[in-house]
Amino acid sequence: MGDRRNATPVAAATSGGTGTTGGTAGILRPEEFARHVALRRLPPAPDLAPWVENHWVLRWDLPDGVTYPSQVLPHPTCNLTVERGVRRVGAPPVAVLLTGPVTRRFDVETTGRGWVWGVRFRPGGLAALAGLDASRLAERTLAAADLLPDAVVTALDALHDTGAPLEDDRARVEAALRPLAHGPDPDHELVLALVAEMLADRTLVRVSQVTERHGLSTRRLQRLFARYVGVGPKWVLARHRMHDVVAALDAGDDRSLADLAAAHGWYDQAHFTRDFSALVGVTPARYRAGR
Repeated sequence: MGDRRNATPVAAATSGGTGTTGGTAGILRPEEFARHVALRRLPPAPDLAPWVENHWVLRWDLPDGVTYPSQVLPHPTCNLTVERGVRRVGAPPVAVLLTGPVTRRFDVETTGRGWVWGVRFRPGGLAALAGLDASRLAERTLAAADLLPDAVVTALDALHDTGAPLEDDRARVEAALRPLAHGPDPDHELVLALVAEMLADRTLVRVSQVTERHGLSTRRLQRLFARYVGVGPKWVLARHRMHDVVAALDAGDDRSLADLAAAHGWYDQAHFTRDFSALVGVTPARYRAGR
């Protein structure tokens, strides 16, 4: 994906909206984020909803010399973005980009003035819509022109922050994507159902529970997630729990860390601390103290 320390505000918008990936979890210290960056979300048109979870728009206009470092946890989704006024280190120098699922925290430095229009796909949505293998995008940001038809990319590259109603821009984006739409994909529908269940049922903490419940082999489940989501089912299960924990800490949950870990499916505090530190970048104790 390139240097996540300079990932731009793109990652920040991947953490909201409705659908199978859930809620507004993901932005660390969301109140502080909202003081520096304006975020708007719009639902997709019904005919694109099988693939698109939401549209999101970021705007920021910071004074000279002011830099806001936001930190964002990932979701098991891909994003298509049109980015103005920003260039990502390690990403192609073009405006229309595809960013795959990543498994580590984004560190985002926002400075100056900029605007991003993003399409957040449902888990597996980009792979199903465009006939891609999501594993090609895992941990990466690519020029959309490398994977999408020229007509789609050209239409999106004409998009700018003109001050037009967001609904008008959404219509332009969806008109560009609509030619890719096709009939149902049973495998993608299965992936969506599985991810939705992982989100809704917090008693699911092991891949074996998912395979047993649905009569799937572990190999079949892993292949589905590699093809459509780009990350494995074990990571998706852990990510849901971690977002819950971070949201609880941001909300001021004052339980002991051992109690918090147990409530969210960890068997011991040491394991919880390792997982939290690997994804968030600091220990849960330091994160809580930083509030």
